[in-house]
Amino acid sequence: MEKEKKNGVLHVVVFPWLAMGHLIPFFHLSKLIAQKGHSVSFISTPRNILRLPKIPSHLSSLINLVSLPLPRLDNLPNDAESSTDVPYNKQQLLKRAFDLLELPLTDFLGSSESKPDWVIYDYASHWLPPVAARFDISRAFFSCFSAACLAYIGPPAPLINGQDFRTNAEDFTLVPEWVPFESDMAYRLHEIAKYLQRSSENESVTPDTVRFGFAINESEVVFIRSSDEFEPEWFNLLRELYGKGKPVVPIGFLPPLINEQVDEFDTNWVGINEWLDKQRVNSVIYIAVGTEATLSREELTELALGLELSGVPFFWVLRNPPESTQSVFEMLPHGFVERVEGRGVVHLGWAPQVRILSHDSVGGFLTHCGWNSMIEGLGFGRVLILFPMVNDQGLNARLGNNKGLGVEIPRIAQDGSFTRDSVAKLVRLAMVEDSGESLRIRAKEMKGLFGDRNRNNQIADEFICFLEENSPPRLTI
Repeated sequence: MEKEKKNGVLHVVVFPWLAMGHLIPFFHLSKLIAQKGHSVSFISTPRNILRLPKIPSHLSSLINLVSLPLPRLDNLPNDAESSTDVPYNKQQLLKRAFDLLELPLTDFLGSSESKPDWVIYDYASHWLPPVAARFDISRAFFSCFSAACLAYIGPPAPLINGQDFRTNAEDFTLVPEWVPFESDMAYRLHEIAKYLQRSSENESVTPDTVRFGFAINESEVVFIRSSDEFEPEWFNLLRELYGKGKPVVPIGFLPPLINEQVDEFDTNWVGINEWLDKQRVNSVIYIAVGTEATLSREELTELALGLELSGVPFFWVLRNPPESTQSVFEMLPHGFVERVEGRGVVHLGWAPQVRILSHDSVGGFLTHCGWNSMIEGLGFGRVLILFPMVNDQGLNARLGNNKGLGVEIPRIAQDGSFTRDSVAKLVRLAMVEDSGESLRIRAKEMKGLFGDRNRNNQIADEFICFLEENSPPRLTI
């Protein structure tokens, strides 16, 4: 018997959490792997597979989309397969269904015609590393979060052992003691309150902190969607927290391709493009708050009236909340849509975000601070107006603010309330005021870091080399 060469074709299994902010980065990662001639099995549920962009024709033979039906649970809608499909307070229920994919995924790993060399998994599948180890498959945790966010979460051992010092909401508003430099990397009270309430309502579901702990601890390497150049202090801290035996490898920002999101002749895009073409260069602010958080009527009102007061052209994407019986349009201030007609557009439903952000008329992005959205905005050099709501978004806002990438809408720490005047003031600062010129210059500088494909591909090449050089040897007769 002899060992096969390690530089042969790899079979890599990727398994993301059921959220668009995770599915899309994992899909981009799959394309990078396939572009080097390796085979990828992308595993998710049927509806999420259909939500993915089209696989480029030259990679179609290398990327295999594998559908595993999501087990049904009481109180989980039959068509719910992603965080987009359920209210925020039911996302833990979605995780319970996700955990039931362990058995079919185990069957796939054990019966695959081509034995996988690597499994690249997300934070939510804490049960997957020991399954992969049983089949002698190398294990990698891919973080769709920034290095700063992972550093805030902390070393894995206390998370697993229940020794995390954070036991109530106020604890999460403190910068962790293991951060050795000056920082404000912590949640505001209103940002963490919704998360803790959601978790307490589903105590039987494995907590996210425990999931992170196992995902990190039982991996052979941690891959992060970021770069040492952007957040060197946080990468250095992570390497200290995880120890020398745990490589922490940046993979770059995985900038999206514009043409993979929508057909040029899609009627939805044609109308949007026509409106954007009529606006001045860098004059429009694009507003989108993601697919998971839901704005209250009060928040919608203040945001709408703030945009109206600003006098700045805007394109605002809204969606009807899952399981809601009231249209979001009915919650907008009376007469708002009519008053801003011509200057502003309120778009209901899905919109091609990457294409919109890439348009020359767009200069700013009022964002919920999902890491995926921030990367997309910065990849086109757009000034960010930071409006975090749930999950990792508050930490991303701290990071963006500290790096000079945008301005954060001030909110009352306890309840998250804000005013229309503060919205109008910051929109004008970011978009038109002379005092915001340094922000606009900084955003343009970031385009080279976040959006340059060649620069990011060089970082990604090191990630591919790691997979190739550290795959388990296969024995042949």
